[in-house]
Amino acid sequence: MRQSPIALVAAAAVAATLTACSTGENAGGKFDVSTIEKDDAIAALLPEAIASAGTLVIGADLSYAPAEYLDEDGTTPIGYDVDLAGAIAAVLGVEADVQAADFTAIIPAIGSKYDVGISSFTITGERMDQVTMVQYFQAGESFATQAGNPGDVDAADICGRIVGVQTGTWEDELLTEVIAQCEEDGKEAPEPLRYESQADVTTALVGGKADLMWADSPVIAYAITQSAGKLEALGDVRQVSPQGIVVSKDDAALTEAIQKAVQKLIDDGVYLEILEAWGNADGAVTEAVVNPDVS
Repeated sequence: MRQSPIALVAAAAVAATLTACSTGENAGGKFDVSTIEKDDAIAALLPEAIASAGTLVIGADLSYAPAEYLDEDGTTPIGYDVDLAGAIAAVLGVEADVQAADFTAIIPAIGSKYDVGISSFTITGERMDQVTMVQYFQAGESFATQAGNPGDVDAADICGRIVGVQTGTWEDELLTEVIAQCEEDGKEAPEPLRYESQADVTTALVGGKADLMWADSPVIAYAITQSAGKLEALGDVRQVSPQGIVVSKDDAALTEAIQKAVQKLIDDGVYLEILEAWGNADGAVTEAVVNPDVS
């Protein structure tokens, strides 16, 4: 049962500063997707336009380490989502073309600019009103502060605090609810510090512009490990929710192809190998459910 966001006790981490996004093909990561063979039966489900092009175009916000971000060269997409995208494409017998995008711009461009979106999208009813979502991961939410918690932030009550958050994320939506709840309770509302890039959110926290940062637990955990001791977790990971691959509501064929490709990777053990390579096996699921019940 969902609890009030005000009572959230968050955990694990904050993200290292990353450079701006760029467009490019998936050049690999910690898992060699070239070892994955095409599944002819699943590949036959692909829409002709994608099969003929030989590429699956994927929208991703490449500022969300360790899920999807840029390698040290500033151009190569890497992360567990990127490796999973490459693995899915391999099963389908095409290449993964992971293209950088602002997070909020991905869903509106599904079915036109992008074939699918793989960018740590929490599955919500509102999003499923717009697109189809294929579950492939799960994650909670976490808070992080500067090391030593100089602002003495209480994870159980963030009213009156400056909260860094990435625009359009599930945490952004929850923060809006927290603002309303604080006002209803007669408390000072938290001040949102919103950025389009998660890397900018992290930079703001490290620089003291925010009292705390709110993001998915894998992102927080990774950011803390990369912050050279400048950040620390605040509270525990809470509200674990499913994440999904975004597909157009009008494309049942591609939805089925993606679902079956993900399920094959799960059943073959490749999926878990990829997550283990990135230290995120805790987020593994056993079924690639289409539009799961999140009520």
